[in-house]
Amino acid sequence: MQAVRSKGSKIERILAAALWDEGFRYRKNDKTVFGTPDFVFKGKKVAVFVDGEFWHGKDWEQRKHDHKSNKEFWHSKIERNMERDREVNRILSSLGWSVLRFWGKDIVSNPDRCVNEIGELLESKKEIAAK
Repeated sequence: MQAVRSKGSKIERILAAALWDEGFRYRKNDKTVFGTPDFVFKGKKVAVFVDGEFWHGKDWEQRKHDHKSNKEFWHSKIERNMERDREVNRILSSLGWSVLRFWGKDIVSNPDRCVNEIGELLESKKEIAAK
């Protein structure tokens, strides 16, 4: 677990490069925003999180039986991560933020789709502000 990065991971770097190439400017791991999102567009109040499948429990109901040892530890850890993700989403939404979460494999396989989704949200925020 010591080698697992909390920021600057490969999937974050892929998304960061794709966003930058499309001209999007962002803040990384902004601690002033609740939950410390991986990418923050402060002016538009958009927070983007990059979630690893293992740590954030993708397909958890099917995958939780994959753990062979120390099951109690891993189940409580991953379920707490999932609970924290929901809590962060709820609090940021109540503060007027829009939250996007992407799975690591989705970013690796199709970063352009992720960038397009972020761009569409930012554009919709721009249109709302103009009204």
